[in-house]
Amino acid sequence: MNAPQPAVKLRAALYLRVSTARQAEHDVSIPDQRRQGEAYCAARGYQLVETYIEPGASATNDRRPEFQRMMEAGTAKPAAFDVVVVHSFSRFFRDHFELEFYVRKLAKNGVRLVSMTQELGDDPMHVMMRQIMALFDEYQSKENAKHTLRALKENARQGFWNGSLPPVGYRVVDAEKRGAKIKKVLEIDPLHADTVRLMFKLALEGDGTSGRMGVKAIAAYLNARKLYTRTGGRWGVGTVHRILTRRTYIGEHHWGRRYKDGTPKSQAETVTVPVPPLIDRETFDAVQELLKSRSPMVVPGRTVSGPTLLTGICFCADCGGAMTLRTSGKAKHYRYYTCSTAARQGKTGCKGRTVQMDRLDHLVAEHLEKRLLQPERLRDLLAIHLDRREERDERRRAHAAELVNRAAAAEARLKRLYDAIESGVVDLDDPSLRTRIEELKATRDQARIDAERARASIESAGQAVTPDQIARFAAVARRRMRGKDGRFRRDHLRALAQRVEVAEREVRIMGSRNELLKVLASANGVGTAANGVRTYVPEWRCWQTNSNQSPQGQ
Repeated sequence: MNAPQPAVKLRAALYLRVSTARQAEHDVSIPDQRRQGEAYCAARGYQLVETYIEPGASATNDRRPEFQRMMEAGTAKPAAFDVVVVHSFSRFFRDHFELEFYVRKLAKNGVRLVSMTQELGDDPMHVMMRQIMALFDEYQSKENAKHTLRALKENARQGFWNGSLPPVGYRVVDAEKRGAKIKKVLEIDPLHADTVRLMFKLALEGDGTSGRMGVKAIAAYLNARKLYTRTGGRWGVGTVHRILTRRTYIGEHHWGRRYKDGTPKSQAETVTVPVPPLIDRETFDAVQELLKSRSPMVVPGRTVSGPTLLTGICFCADCGGAMTLRTSGKAKHYRYYTCSTAARQGKTGCKGRTVQMDRLDHLVAEHLEKRLLQPERLRDLLAIHLDRREERDERRRAHAAELVNRAAAAEARLKRLYDAIESGVVDLDDPSLRTRIEELKATRDQARIDAERARASIESAGQAVTPDQIARFAAVARRRMRGKDGRFRRDHLRALAQRVEVAEREVRIMGSRNELLKVLASANGVGTAANGVRTYVPEWRCWQTNSNQSPQGQ
């Protein structure tokens, strides 16, 4: 008679998960789940072969390293275990479709999912109960997410920090204690704030020995001087660009800008958290304009970084083709502007012409310096525009004053009505009186809103250009156009001329009075000559406002 064979123990794997560190402290912690899991396996005679621990991972998706490692072992041939033990089905998944998908995937390989607190069988009734539990888990997860988001949004509205790594130049500090929770805010970090300010200075002014620096040059400058990131790493182009374009540095931190999938939210869904500003708004706006003017979406790449003074604005007068750089000589010492159409198609495309680069650069720069960059010439050129602007601003100021008077008059009428009601002269229950009060309130409020809008319009237009500003701009532009730094020369030349046409016997320099006025009005017109200028628009011409139809015109 054969002896009875001992029962084969089922091999079990424990899967332990918590969503956050806070849940690990206040909910079912990892050690507690492990203790209960080991006791459960011992009580049922399971052989515990593996434990998978997933700290700080959401169960709404399968982007969990330990979960994927467990599924890989459970679906291998042969499987590494026979049973997956979890504290509850919500530890495994909080999405009922995904839960069923992975349960069936394990079942196809002979592996069962078992819950310590929700023990169910494999018959249809128990399967249905598991699916209902999964639906409730999913609903609870979404409700928790909704309530958490609402709390975070309110916390941000009150000016508190919701967590995550603060921007470079700031640090998180305790602000106040509410019950067991400590509210935190951002304050300027003196250790790294100067690095951020230096980035904006380099972008706008350079280091004093060169012109304005681009993002790549700023990163190289900081790395060369061992001004590393707060973690000791080297600066990259992407990090520098994010700092230069982040509105947090002017005191406007935007929280909740994107959904989980990365798509941007609408402005109404975003909360603006006030923080101490590191950079003044004028500097920030000037840097944004400068970055925009260098963008490949606006300016052809070689127009920004090209070695030639007239790159992107010099054209052949006969065919309209661009005049491009050509070199000759053994060391390419001789440089010329040549009609690109003639270079590509030969004389059949355009008879073309070639001009020495230094000669044409000198001719254009000298003409602008001696004929245009004189205060008297600039004042005459812009006289009509300045007069119109002053007249427009005067009309706006008068309109704003009229709106203020209208609001004050409505307020006075309301006060007289309230006085009459108080003294018992009129009855408040009179429907016509109530209607009149509402009309006066609406008139007063609308007049105040319109007056504020009119004042904002005047302020946004900027200050009028004064003779002193014109003289200062002319002096700075003349000096920098004679300088050795190519970037300064290009920036100031393009602020004054948007098109140069080379003909047989003349060179036509064309510009726009409107664009010149923008440059003068931008930061007083000094040091930021290229900021307000339309650098590149395909097929853009300025014949209507041309101030220089001939070499002597401008």
